[in-house]
Amino acid sequence: MRHIAHRLIRGLVAATALLAFAAAQAQTYPAKPVSLVVGFAPGGSGDILARLVAQKLAVALDQPVIVDNRPGAGATIATSLVAAAPADGYTLLFVTSGFPGSTALYPKLRYDTVKSFAPVAKVGASPVVVVVPAASPFRSLGDVIDAARKAPGKLNYAAGGGGATTTSLAAEFLKSDAKIDMQMVPYKGSGPALTALLGGEVDLGFDIPSSALPQIESGKLRALAVTTKKRSPVLPAVPTVAELAVPDFEVTGWFGILAPAGTPASVVARLNKDVNAVLAQPEVRERLARLGVEPGGGSPADFGRLIDSETKRYGDAIRRLGLKPE
Repeated sequence: MRHIAHRLIRGLVAATALLAFAAAQAQTYPAKPVSLVVGFAPGGSGDILARLVAQKLAVALDQPVIVDNRPGAGATIATSLVAAAPADGYTLLFVTSGFPGSTALYPKLRYDTVKSFAPVAKVGASPVVVVVPAASPFRSLGDVIDAARKAPGKLNYAAGGGGATTTSLAAEFLKSDAKIDMQMVPYKGSGPALTALLGGEVDLGFDIPSSALPQIESGKLRALAVTTKKRSPVLPAVPTVAELAVPDFEVTGWFGILAPAGTPASVVARLNKDVNAVLAQPEVRERLARLGVEPGGGSPADFGRLIDSETKRYGDAIRRLGLKPE
């Protein structure tokens, strides 16, 4: 009996020490710079938004927030790095809505999109825009679809980040629903993909307004359609895919921040509070609006439910379409 009592006391002491450590960590967090890992090359939509949030979040945390670009393999290199990082709030992951489909597209990954991460906050949402170079003969989405039907597999499109991105999945969903065939040409991010598109290496591209808008406004790119149910406020003259070709077609891109699973709830709560405060700043909302991004926010649980539902939706679609990594 005495032995059991001693074991219980030791267990209580250990649990108390663990709780005290977590509480102390929460009180001192952050005590050093925070890394925000981005799975895409600089210059693309995810990178642009990550840097905007990082700059403002650094002020709220009173510590530098360093954007760490780790492009490649459909952002799975960056995601794997953060999944294996210490769960202390100092290594975070900036994700896009292609993230939930990664485990279906790459079944041998060592992380799970739901179990391996602690949701922090949704940053925002945006349409995908279909674009072609200004010199392209395609004046409308209908022109693209007609050309693809006449010469199956001849047209190609730029995919920033490879196959596990919202932009490439939007293209694949369009191919399936419109019954056309186009070839994916993968790049390490939307920045390199746009460069290739402007250079005439590919026929068309699927991108987020935050990175494509400057080229559209300068006349270097022509926007043919957006993938959301409603037209984008920053591209009001550009019709939706549903208006033009595929009724009920909808793909919405979103962005958010994750921490490794096991990160103390108090640290996640602090990060969530500060991200929400950043997104409420008038200058940030104005900047997001100019980029065609609707501000996000909400609780970690809200973001977690979105990831859960999108993991099932994208996973089912990837398996149904038989998509493979490029």
